[in-house]
Amino acid sequence: MPVKNRFAELQAEITAWRRDIHEHPEILFETHRTSALVAEKLKEFGCDEVVTGIGRTGVVGVIRGRESGSGKVIGLRADMDALPIEEQTGVEYASKTPGAMHACGHDGHTAMLLGAAKYLSETRNFDGTVVVIFQPAEEGGGGGKEMCDDGMMERFGIQEVYGMHNWPGKPVGAFSIRPGAFFAAADHIEITVTGKGGHAAKPHETIDPTVCAAQILTALQTIASRNADPVSQIVVSICSFQTSSTSFNVIPSSVHMMGTVRTMSDENRGLAERRITEIAQGIATGFGATADVHYKRNYPVMANHEEQTRFAAEVATAVSGSCEEAPLVMGGEDFAFMLEERPGAYILVGNGDTAMVHHPLYNFNDEAIPAGCSWWAEIAERRMPLAS
Repeated sequence: MPVKNRFAELQAEITAWRRDIHEHPEILFETHRTSALVAEKLKEFGCDEVVTGIGRTGVVGVIRGRESGSGKVIGLRADMDALPIEEQTGVEYASKTPGAMHACGHDGHTAMLLGAAKYLSETRNFDGTVVVIFQPAEEGGGGGKEMCDDGMMERFGIQEVYGMHNWPGKPVGAFSIRPGAFFAAADHIEITVTGKGGHAAKPHETIDPTVCAAQILTALQTIASRNADPVSQIVVSICSFQTSSTSFNVIPSSVHMMGTVRTMSDENRGLAERRITEIAQGIATGFGATADVHYKRNYPVMANHEEQTRFAAEVATAVSGSCEEAPLVMGGEDFAFMLEERPGAYILVGNGDTAMVHHPLYNFNDEAIPAGCSWWAEIAERRMPLAS
């Protein structure tokens, strides 16, 4: 089955929703306008139930099929939040909010799931219940966890859950997926090195935290090169290095570093957490300084479930003609929290030859809308087929 004709008919309308959302980006849990728009549309479509305020600003819509004998309940999830980036696309519907833009395509994800919800509400060609999930704060806020912690899975009886993300560099509407670990655990690290400041001309009278912190920064790279198994996936990146001095001739008293750790296994996650503390504190002691280390476990590894991944790939092949095996992604994805609660799968859909996500020139490709909507709709209809 190719792309559903109904989505070709609806493409202009769905595109208009997408561009309106793009024009009004909202960050983290501040998706008040977007959430209100989503809830309004779901009610307009005739969803059987529309609930707001789940996970703070999340929205859930319930669509019951023509039949309900199967008792199956499937969740379909899209993220709604934008990023703190200044847009540079120059499109006519560019962000009207300074310092915020939809640089990851969540505007497209939301619009595509709205399109699927409209179609499913019109046709109801399935035996069971579809729960459409619109989530805030995917970009570092853990909105998926908040929705789960609010009891969403239990409240709506969700048995399986499916998600999708656009992917630049992949042909428009083409799909790829992989079973098991897919997106990395994404953790935060902060290290404060404290020494003794003084005049730059008299370094012997100081305990220079800058030199100490520089040694720590370099040594942290040995976690991947000398502590972890060479065939495993682990990234330790220090992305911010700030001293307490703002002068060219003052040795600071402290240095603050921030970064991220990406791993594909609990074993490497634990290894990184332990070694970062040991390395930072050991080097600091050698310099006569101190190192205060804070390691925050943020998003866990996002791992697709085997059986649901096979099914998702079958649906993708039916929609687009094929479904490739996706590579491992060292980015984080908080759909991981939902996949820890329920079996399911997460798939990538091609965005074409565009700027990469999280780039000020990125823009979601509206030509991907029919394929994305069709995949979500087919997930419901094929997983919960009518008896007749």
